[in-house]
Amino acid sequence: MNETAGTLTSSSRKAIRVEEDGPVLHVRLNPWGQEDTLDSAVLDDLRLLLDDLHDRPDVRILTLSSMGTDFCLGADRNEYQAALTADPTGSALRRIADKAQRLCQALENTHAVTIARLHGRVVGAGLALASFCDLRVGADTCRFRMPEVGIGLPPAWGGAMGRLVSEAGAARIRELMLTCDVFDADTAHRLGLLHRTAPLDRLDEAVNAWTRPLARRSPEALVLTKRMLAGYARADRTADTSLLDSHLLTAHVDQHR
Repeated sequence: MNETAGTLTSSSRKAIRVEEDGPVLHVRLNPWGQEDTLDSAVLDDLRLLLDDLHDRPDVRILTLSSMGTDFCLGADRNEYQAALTADPTGSALRRIADKAQRLCQALENTHAVTIARLHGRVVGAGLALASFCDLRVGADTCRFRMPEVGIGLPPAWGGAMGRLVSEAGAARIRELMLTCDVFDADTAHRLGLLHRTAPLDRLDEAVNAWTRPLARRSPEALVLTKRMLAGYARADRTADTSLLDSHLLTAHVDQHR
């Protein structure tokens, strides 16, 4: 693997680690062992990376994983509170929330086939981020949760509610969002939030079982198929209110300070 070549692996990025392996780009969260949350630094680095991909048609597959104990424990609520304290108007917090939405849109729209490799706990914004990947595999020990309602927040991160509903169905997402119940990898698989499960020590094999054949496919066919699928998914979200998410989040955080 190559960790130094090209703009995609720029050392200026501190919140993610990026390695190229032929047509596959491996992106790993939490390279320095921080808390497994999605703060602004992570959002900025991921968005810049996806922007750089526009000029790299040779990168055909992107895998997203984490080097931490868990894939992701959600958004950085301390950062939310600090932003609102520094700017009581809510503008700074809305900018952070808008970053999350733009990142998820970029992830959904990138030409590369995206694969989420999940382990440990996958909570809140972490599940939202993974839901925008084309394919998702999780360790059979994964635990998932959508805790937002339980902590007094709307499930507004990244505009993901519409995506989760289109992937797993309104009835089950409604139940899991309202109850904030923890659910396991088998349940996530049945719902369609995971396409595959595997033992933790065979998770990379499961990812490779996708990347190897994808790398042999026609690039034009892959990109066109991705565009078509994204179009159908967005058509299912014609009443998506995610443009209001940053305002909803700001209002609720302000209310619960």
